[in-house]
Amino acid sequence: MEPGESIAAAVRREVREETGLECEPLTLLALEERGPAWIRFVFLARPTGGTLKTLQDADAESLQATWWAGEPTALPLRAPDILPLLELAARYRRSPSHPATLPQELPCALICLRLLVAFASDAGELWVLLSTAGTPHLPVTACGTAASELRGGLRAPVLRLLRDCLPRAPPSPAPLGLLGLQHRAGGAGGADGVCFNVLLSVAAGSPGAGPPELRGPAFCWWRVEEEGLKGRIVQRLRAAAVVPIYS
Repeated sequence: MEPGESIAAAVRREVREETGLECEPLTLLALEERGPAWIRFVFLARPTGGTLKTLQDADAESLQATWWAGEPTALPLRAPDILPLLELAARYRRSPSHPATLPQELPCALICLRLLVAFASDAGELWVLLSTAGTPHLPVTACGTAASELRGGLRAPVLRLLRDCLPRAPPSPAPLGLLGLQHRAGGAGGADGVCFNVLLSVAAGSPGAGPPELRGPAFCWWRVEEEGLKGRIVQRLRAAAVVPIYS
């Protein structure tokens, strides 16, 4: 991405520069990350125009482009890292694993995570963790720049927040994935951050127990009563119907 460029605009520009084709992003397929200093968005898109780049069109962006029929051995790859992503796209085309997810153009000053931390009981009840500072809201945690957090990737701030609110936080939380994200290029004061909406679940301390005890009054468990909302969250949890995060 270039300074002042939205995520979707970067997708369209990169595809045009590399292949000569215009495209429309359809959904985010995956998020690859090594902490806030290295984030790569993987999209599924469809061509909408342009002309496929030939050797005669070679420039500093790419030599040429070609359509691929799907046989891995036919690809002259310098590295095989894109093969799992191609398979992910093929699986999504056959059977979408999550709703179409595109970045929302909303401002954010930092690189941060908004967490939907859910607890589902054996009896079918559902609780969501809320921050009680001001109007109750989903917890938000910023991605730090300390070396320890950079090594831990996006999981590090999740673990930090869980340690703040749970007496016995899991040693290595595994976010199920993204429900969505927000970004507005060139925000107020030059802010150009990203907020990732991350869904994860926590387990009970013992079979049949309710949500884990909280450390203090800064957080509370909110019981979801509205059946439609509860059903949507539970479906996302059970089917892992989220954009996967690869760390």
